[in-house]
Amino acid sequence: MTNALFSIIAQATPPAAPGPSGLLGNPIVMVLAMIVMFYFLLIRPQQVQRKQLQQRMDSLQAGDRVVTSAGIHGLVHNIKDKTVILKIADNTMVEFDKSAVAIVLKKEA
Repeated sequence: MTNALFSIIAQATPPAAPGPSGLLGNPIVMVLAMIVMFYFLLIRPQQVQRKQLQQRMDSLQAGDRVVTSAGIHGLVHNIKDKTVILKIADNTMVEFDKSAVAIVLKKEA
């Protein structure tokens, strides 16, 4: 009786679907593909942007117009090793870290 029951159950269950085949079916390949996509879509553009900002910071000169990360617009008055002094209004000078400068606009001609 039990053999007949098992044979009926075995016939009633559908066959297992075959797994994905080929190179893209491999989970390791999919994980590597995701890592490569994250690198080219997120990490690499951020590195390029950071490098461009660093180049602008290195070429910063007195008289350049800048915008800080806090949104303060100012004119570069003096540059020190790690800080920059901005003129934000008449007779108003404020000292910021160089890393706080978000946008550098060159001197107006």
